Amino acid sequence: MKKGAFFLLFLFSAAVLLFAPFCGVENIPSSAVLHRSSPMLCKIFWELRVPRVLLGWITGATLAVCGMLFQALFRNDLASPDMLGISSGAAFGAVTYIRLGAEFSLFGIFSGISAAAFAGSLLATFAIYAAGNVKKHSMSSASLLLAGIAVSYLLSSLNMIMQYSGSYIDSFRALRWSMGGLETVGFSQVLTTLPALLLIVFTAFYAAPELDLFVCGEKLAASRGVSVGKLRRALFLAVSFVIAVNVSVCGPVGFIGLLSPHICRRFAGSAHRPLTLASVFFGGAFLVLCDTAARVLWAPSEVPVGILTAFTGSLFFLWLLVRER
Repeated sequence: MKKGAFFLLFLFSAAVLLFAPFCGVENIPSSAVLHRSSPMLCKIFWELRVPRVLLGWITGATLAVCGMLFQALFRNDLASPDMLGISSGAAFGAVTYIRLGAEFSLFGIFSGISAAAFAGSLLATFAIYAAGNVKKHSMSSASLLLAGIAVSYLLSSLNMIMQYSGSYIDSFRALRWSMGGLETVGFSQVLTTLPALLLIVFTAFYAAPELDLFVCGEKLAASRGVSVGKLRRALFLAVSFVIAVNVSVCGPVGFIGLLSPHICRRFAGSAHRPLTLASVFFGGAFLVLCDTAARVLWAPSEVPVGILTAFTGSLFFLWLLVRER
């Protein structure tokens, strides 16, 4: 990776992280925060804006690294956690929770809907894993990919049945949750998602030399001493668990895991250690920018951030495809 390009990507991400908390329905001047001249603006800045921006950056970075790992694991540029049914599993858990009218919290950390989404993600993960490994010792990337697509469509159809059979209010709550959002007060959700980011970045760095061989072919990787089956299982479970944590907090935020690795390969190349860092910086900044736009463009109301990530991401993806032709 060229040092200049990496440095520019780092500066871009740092600048977005630094300036985004000052932007919103109420623009906050830096003097109000530095000199504490307005207690109200300081409260908005430290208790609402800063936690929301940090949550967005951590979530975007996590989704980008997970997308990179899935694309390497399946050796398919279109593989992403959204496509493989994990987000659909989380949505199924959340919709079921809303449909049943349950109200509870887990350990005072997860709300009931977050805990249900987390359980739904894990359910989808084990269903995909079981379906992909239906013949013992025969699990391959292709069978996992097909199992993920099948489970994704199955859970999506169940979600629609649950919404269709519910009341208008329940259906609207489920629909709103499925659009994703970064609404938070305080740092508890930041502290919930930060370990997931650290885990997946450590996993990506640790497995990077093996992934570099794996993307060249399973037989080549096996001939160089890579335990293909163990690598595939470990990465699949790690990514699924991390995605479950993020979706349970923010809902399904699409397209970042698909788009970020494509863009970052232009800066970082295909080696997975520099690509991991580039994905962290780009994915975090991209989601924060989308969330800032969601808060500002339709002020005083705001648009669910998942709509903007899908809209901008799909347009940029189409532009890349047209440009490559």
